[in-house]
Amino acid sequence: MDLLVVGDANPDLVLRGDVRPRFGQAEQLLTGADLVLGGSAAITAAGCARLGLDTTLLTALGDDVFATITRRHLEERGVALLLRPADGTPTGLSVILTPADDDRAILTLPGTIPALRPQDVTDAHLAATRHLHVSSLYLQPRLASGLAAVFARARALGVGTSLDTNWDPTGRWASITEILEHTDVFLPNAGELRAVTGLSDPDEAAARLVATGTTVVMKNGAAGARAWWPGGGCAAPGRPVEVVDTTGAGDSFNAGFLAGRLAGLPVAEALRWATAAGSLSTRAAGGTAAQATRDELLPALRH
Repeated sequence: MDLLVVGDANPDLVLRGDVRPRFGQAEQLLTGADLVLGGSAAITAAGCARLGLDTTLLTALGDDVFATITRRHLEERGVALLLRPADGTPTGLSVILTPADDDRAILTLPGTIPALRPQDVTDAHLAATRHLHVSSLYLQPRLASGLAAVFARARALGVGTSLDTNWDPTGRWASITEILEHTDVFLPNAGELRAVTGLSDPDEAAARLVATGTTVVMKNGAAGARAWWPGGGCAAPGRPVEVVDTTGAGDSFNAGFLAGRLAGLPVAEALRWATAAGSLSTRAAGGTAAQATRDELLPALRH
């Protein structure tokens, strides 16, 4: 396979309109609601498969209707599944509240999301892939505790590694320095880069992490993206689109970057793939409905 993605998979219930809760049993009317595939790892895997990569997702799901929905969405996208038994734990769920100003809040039931362990990523899994990507580190403390060793095993087998921590709901932002020493590409957004390093200036923050040997690829919404690596750096502008929903855009960005790099492109060109993939994914509700195919992505790069 081209890519093994490890991490969270669950449904997202995306609600739009008058979503800021008013308690006291006040009833509010919405403008839209969609039940879609969620989880950073799942959305990244779906985006990579959409771009033509042979993609497998290692995740944990329960034995319930949310698991059925999640499996169906992934199978429709052509993502192969490796499932860890959930031992009666319900599948996770996120409710995404999207008001008219395009901000959003996310409420998540962890469920099976934290169930993965380092030993679930076996040497046999690693030997079967070209690249290993992990998402939602801070939602998976058991996996995080041994991820440096997993990435070290991957590198010893000649497998590339990448990491997207996503947000830390605890606000603790535990150090990931040991993991980054074995990470080829770190894919934070601007807020996550500041939080992980404690530095407000992105150049200073990236320099601290690049010193570990990793390449830092920072997503910055409509402003585009930047990348830094030992001895170099580059930027790519944002791409204007008619935005319907930004849910999962960063995960589609990840997919574009990984697809570019696995196609043999240099970082600067892969960054252009990433910004295009992230932007195009916002054309419909949810993280996967508008993910680009390669036939859609390549023409967008010419404009």
